[in-house]
Amino acid sequence: MRRSLFGRTWPNVIAVVLIVFFAFPVYWMIATAFKQDRDIISKTPVFIPFDATFDHFSTAVNAPDFWTYVTNSATVTVGAVVISLVIATLAAFAIARMRFRGRKTFVLVIMMAQMAPWEVMTIAVYMISRDNDMLNSLLPLTLFYMMMVLPFTIWTLRGFIAAVPKELEESAMVDGCTRTQAFVKVIFPLLAPGLMSTSLFGFITAWNEFPLVLIVNKEQGKTLPLWLSSFKTAFGNDWGATMAASTMFAIPVLILFVFLQRKAVGGLTDGAVKG
Repeated sequence: MRRSLFGRTWPNVIAVVLIVFFAFPVYWMIATAFKQDRDIISKTPVFIPFDATFDHFSTAVNAPDFWTYVTNSATVTVGAVVISLVIATLAAFAIARMRFRGRKTFVLVIMMAQMAPWEVMTIAVYMISRDNDMLNSLLPLTLFYMMMVLPFTIWTLRGFIAAVPKELEESAMVDGCTRTQAFVKVIFPLLAPGLMSTSLFGFITAWNEFPLVLIVNKEQGKTLPLWLSSFKTAFGNDWGATMAASTMFAIPVLILFVFLQRKAVGGLTDGAVKG
C-alpha cells in the first residue's frame, strides 16, 4: 500500500517542483513590474507588491520610439511567418507527394539546417547586408528570420501532407480538379493544425531574436528586443521599467499561444511523427 501511494505521489511532487522552478522567474518579472523602486532595490526580497504602482509601465510605453519598435517587430515577424508558410507549404507538398532525384538528400539538408546554430551566419548576413546597402532596414531581418523557421516549417508540414491519403487527392482530380485545385480544395484545409503550430513557432522565434538586429540595425529598424535593453539611468539599469517592458513584450506571444494552444500542440506532435 505504501509503495503504491509513493508511486502515485512522487511524480506529482516532481511535477510541482518543476512548475514552481520554471514559473517563478515569470512571476518575479511580473511582480517586479508593479513594485515601488524602494522595494526593487531592497535587500529584503518583496515577493508580493502590496503597494503596487503602474509607473514602470508608463515609463516603458512613453519611452522614445516605442511604437516604432512595435511596428518594426510586427512587420518583420509577420513577414517572416507568412513568407515561410508559403514557401514551406509548396516545398513540403513536393517532398511528400513527388518523387525526384535528390529527394532524400534534400530532406537530410533540411534536418541539418534545423540543427545548425543560426548564430554562425550572423557575420555572413551582416556582410551581405552591408554590401547590398541593406543595413538599418527591415528586409534582411525578415529574410533571415524566414530562413530560421523555414526548415522546421517544411519538416512539420511534410508530415501533415504525407498523412493525407492520396486517394482524396486522386478523387478530386477524377472529378475534374487540376492538381493545384486538388491541393487547394482538399489538402490545404487539412493543414490547419500544422499551419498554426508552425506559425506559433515562427512568431516566437522572430519576435524574440536579439543578436542579429543588434548587429545589422544599429541605427534604424530596431525591434522590441533592443527596446528592452534601453532602460538605463545614471545609476544603472531601471529594473522596474525593464520588467514592465518584458511583461508587455511577452503578452502577444501569450495571447497567440492561448488562442492556438489546442491546434498548435496537436500540430507539433502529429507533424513530427507522420510521414
